[in-house]
Amino acid sequence: MRLLIVSDAWRPQVNGVVRAIEGLSAELTALGDAVEVIGPDRFRNFPMPGYAEIRLAFRPRAALRRMMAEARPEAVHIATEGPLGMAARAICAERGWRFTTSFHTRFAEYVKARTGIPPRFIWALLRRFHNAGAGTFAATPMLRQELARRGFRHVLPWSGGVDLGLFQDGPREEWPGLPRPIFLYVGRVAVEKNITAFLDLDLPGSKVVVGDGPQRAALQARYPAVHFAGWRHGEGLVRAYRGGDVMVFPSRTDTFGLVLVEAMACGTPVAAYPVMGPRDVVGPGGALDEDLRRACLAALEVPRAVARAHAERFSWPASASAFKQHLVTI
Repeated sequence: MRLLIVSDAWRPQVNGVVRAIEGLSAELTALGDAVEVIGPDRFRNFPMPGYAEIRLAFRPRAALRRMMAEARPEAVHIATEGPLGMAARAICAERGWRFTTSFHTRFAEYVKARTGIPPRFIWALLRRFHNAGAGTFAATPMLRQELARRGFRHVLPWSGGVDLGLFQDGPREEWPGLPRPIFLYVGRVAVEKNITAFLDLDLPGSKVVVGDGPQRAALQARYPAVHFAGWRHGEGLVRAYRGGDVMVFPSRTDTFGLVLVEAMACGTPVAAYPVMGPRDVVGPGGALDEDLRRACLAALEVPRAVARAHAERFSWPASASAFKQHLVTI
């Protein structure tokens, strides 16, 4: 099958959506499918206001129309609701092409956190965008239930996977000079991730933040005792996961949380709030509690082998199989 994926989130961005598309594309290609990803890097683009690391395509429709025709796809998947996603949706409508979408990000809550705009307006736009397609992929049962309640039609099951060969136990980052236990956060350093809920906790040992984003400078100044390690990639990221005694996930707005599975695959148990994402993903691989400190201390008692065994449910072959099962031809 020739599959075309259009996504506003793509390299060189570093986030869960990009890693999910990369893993899916690699697995489908290995199975013999031809996958092309069109991202903002192929257009004139500009930095997203307030988040310069994210680039958005500028007036992409004409060029995208040509690229989509040249790709000769048998199936089209629109991964995001940004300028490229909107343009791809319009082009599919022009041509009478059926397509699927995926719901990765709770934009309504993110926009409220940044601007104060009531979420109902954003939810209405998102519903209109996704309901134009033949189906919307959503990662967890809780998310699928919420989307159905909000009037999204044809909500389909598909969760991201993890490279279990890369993310596994092995040599660890020792974090020299930092007393243990190491409580680790991995991900974007941005307001919607609720990182201060973690950094404000009174915990033994040390806190480490792996990642970057618009809040890093302010948080680094506010919390001088916290070690900010910046982005890690590949084996460096894996060593960082392994070097944590607990991976702390303070977000209340993520739909899945790929970092949860990556950490558990490396044997590092997770502490999080009992909210969408962690409730469907963490299971015996960590501890959930509305008291995040209590969750952190409980997660210290979870054996690393238990965390790894739970993560093995999220393999890329299983993820790609579920995705392909629900694709529609154009």
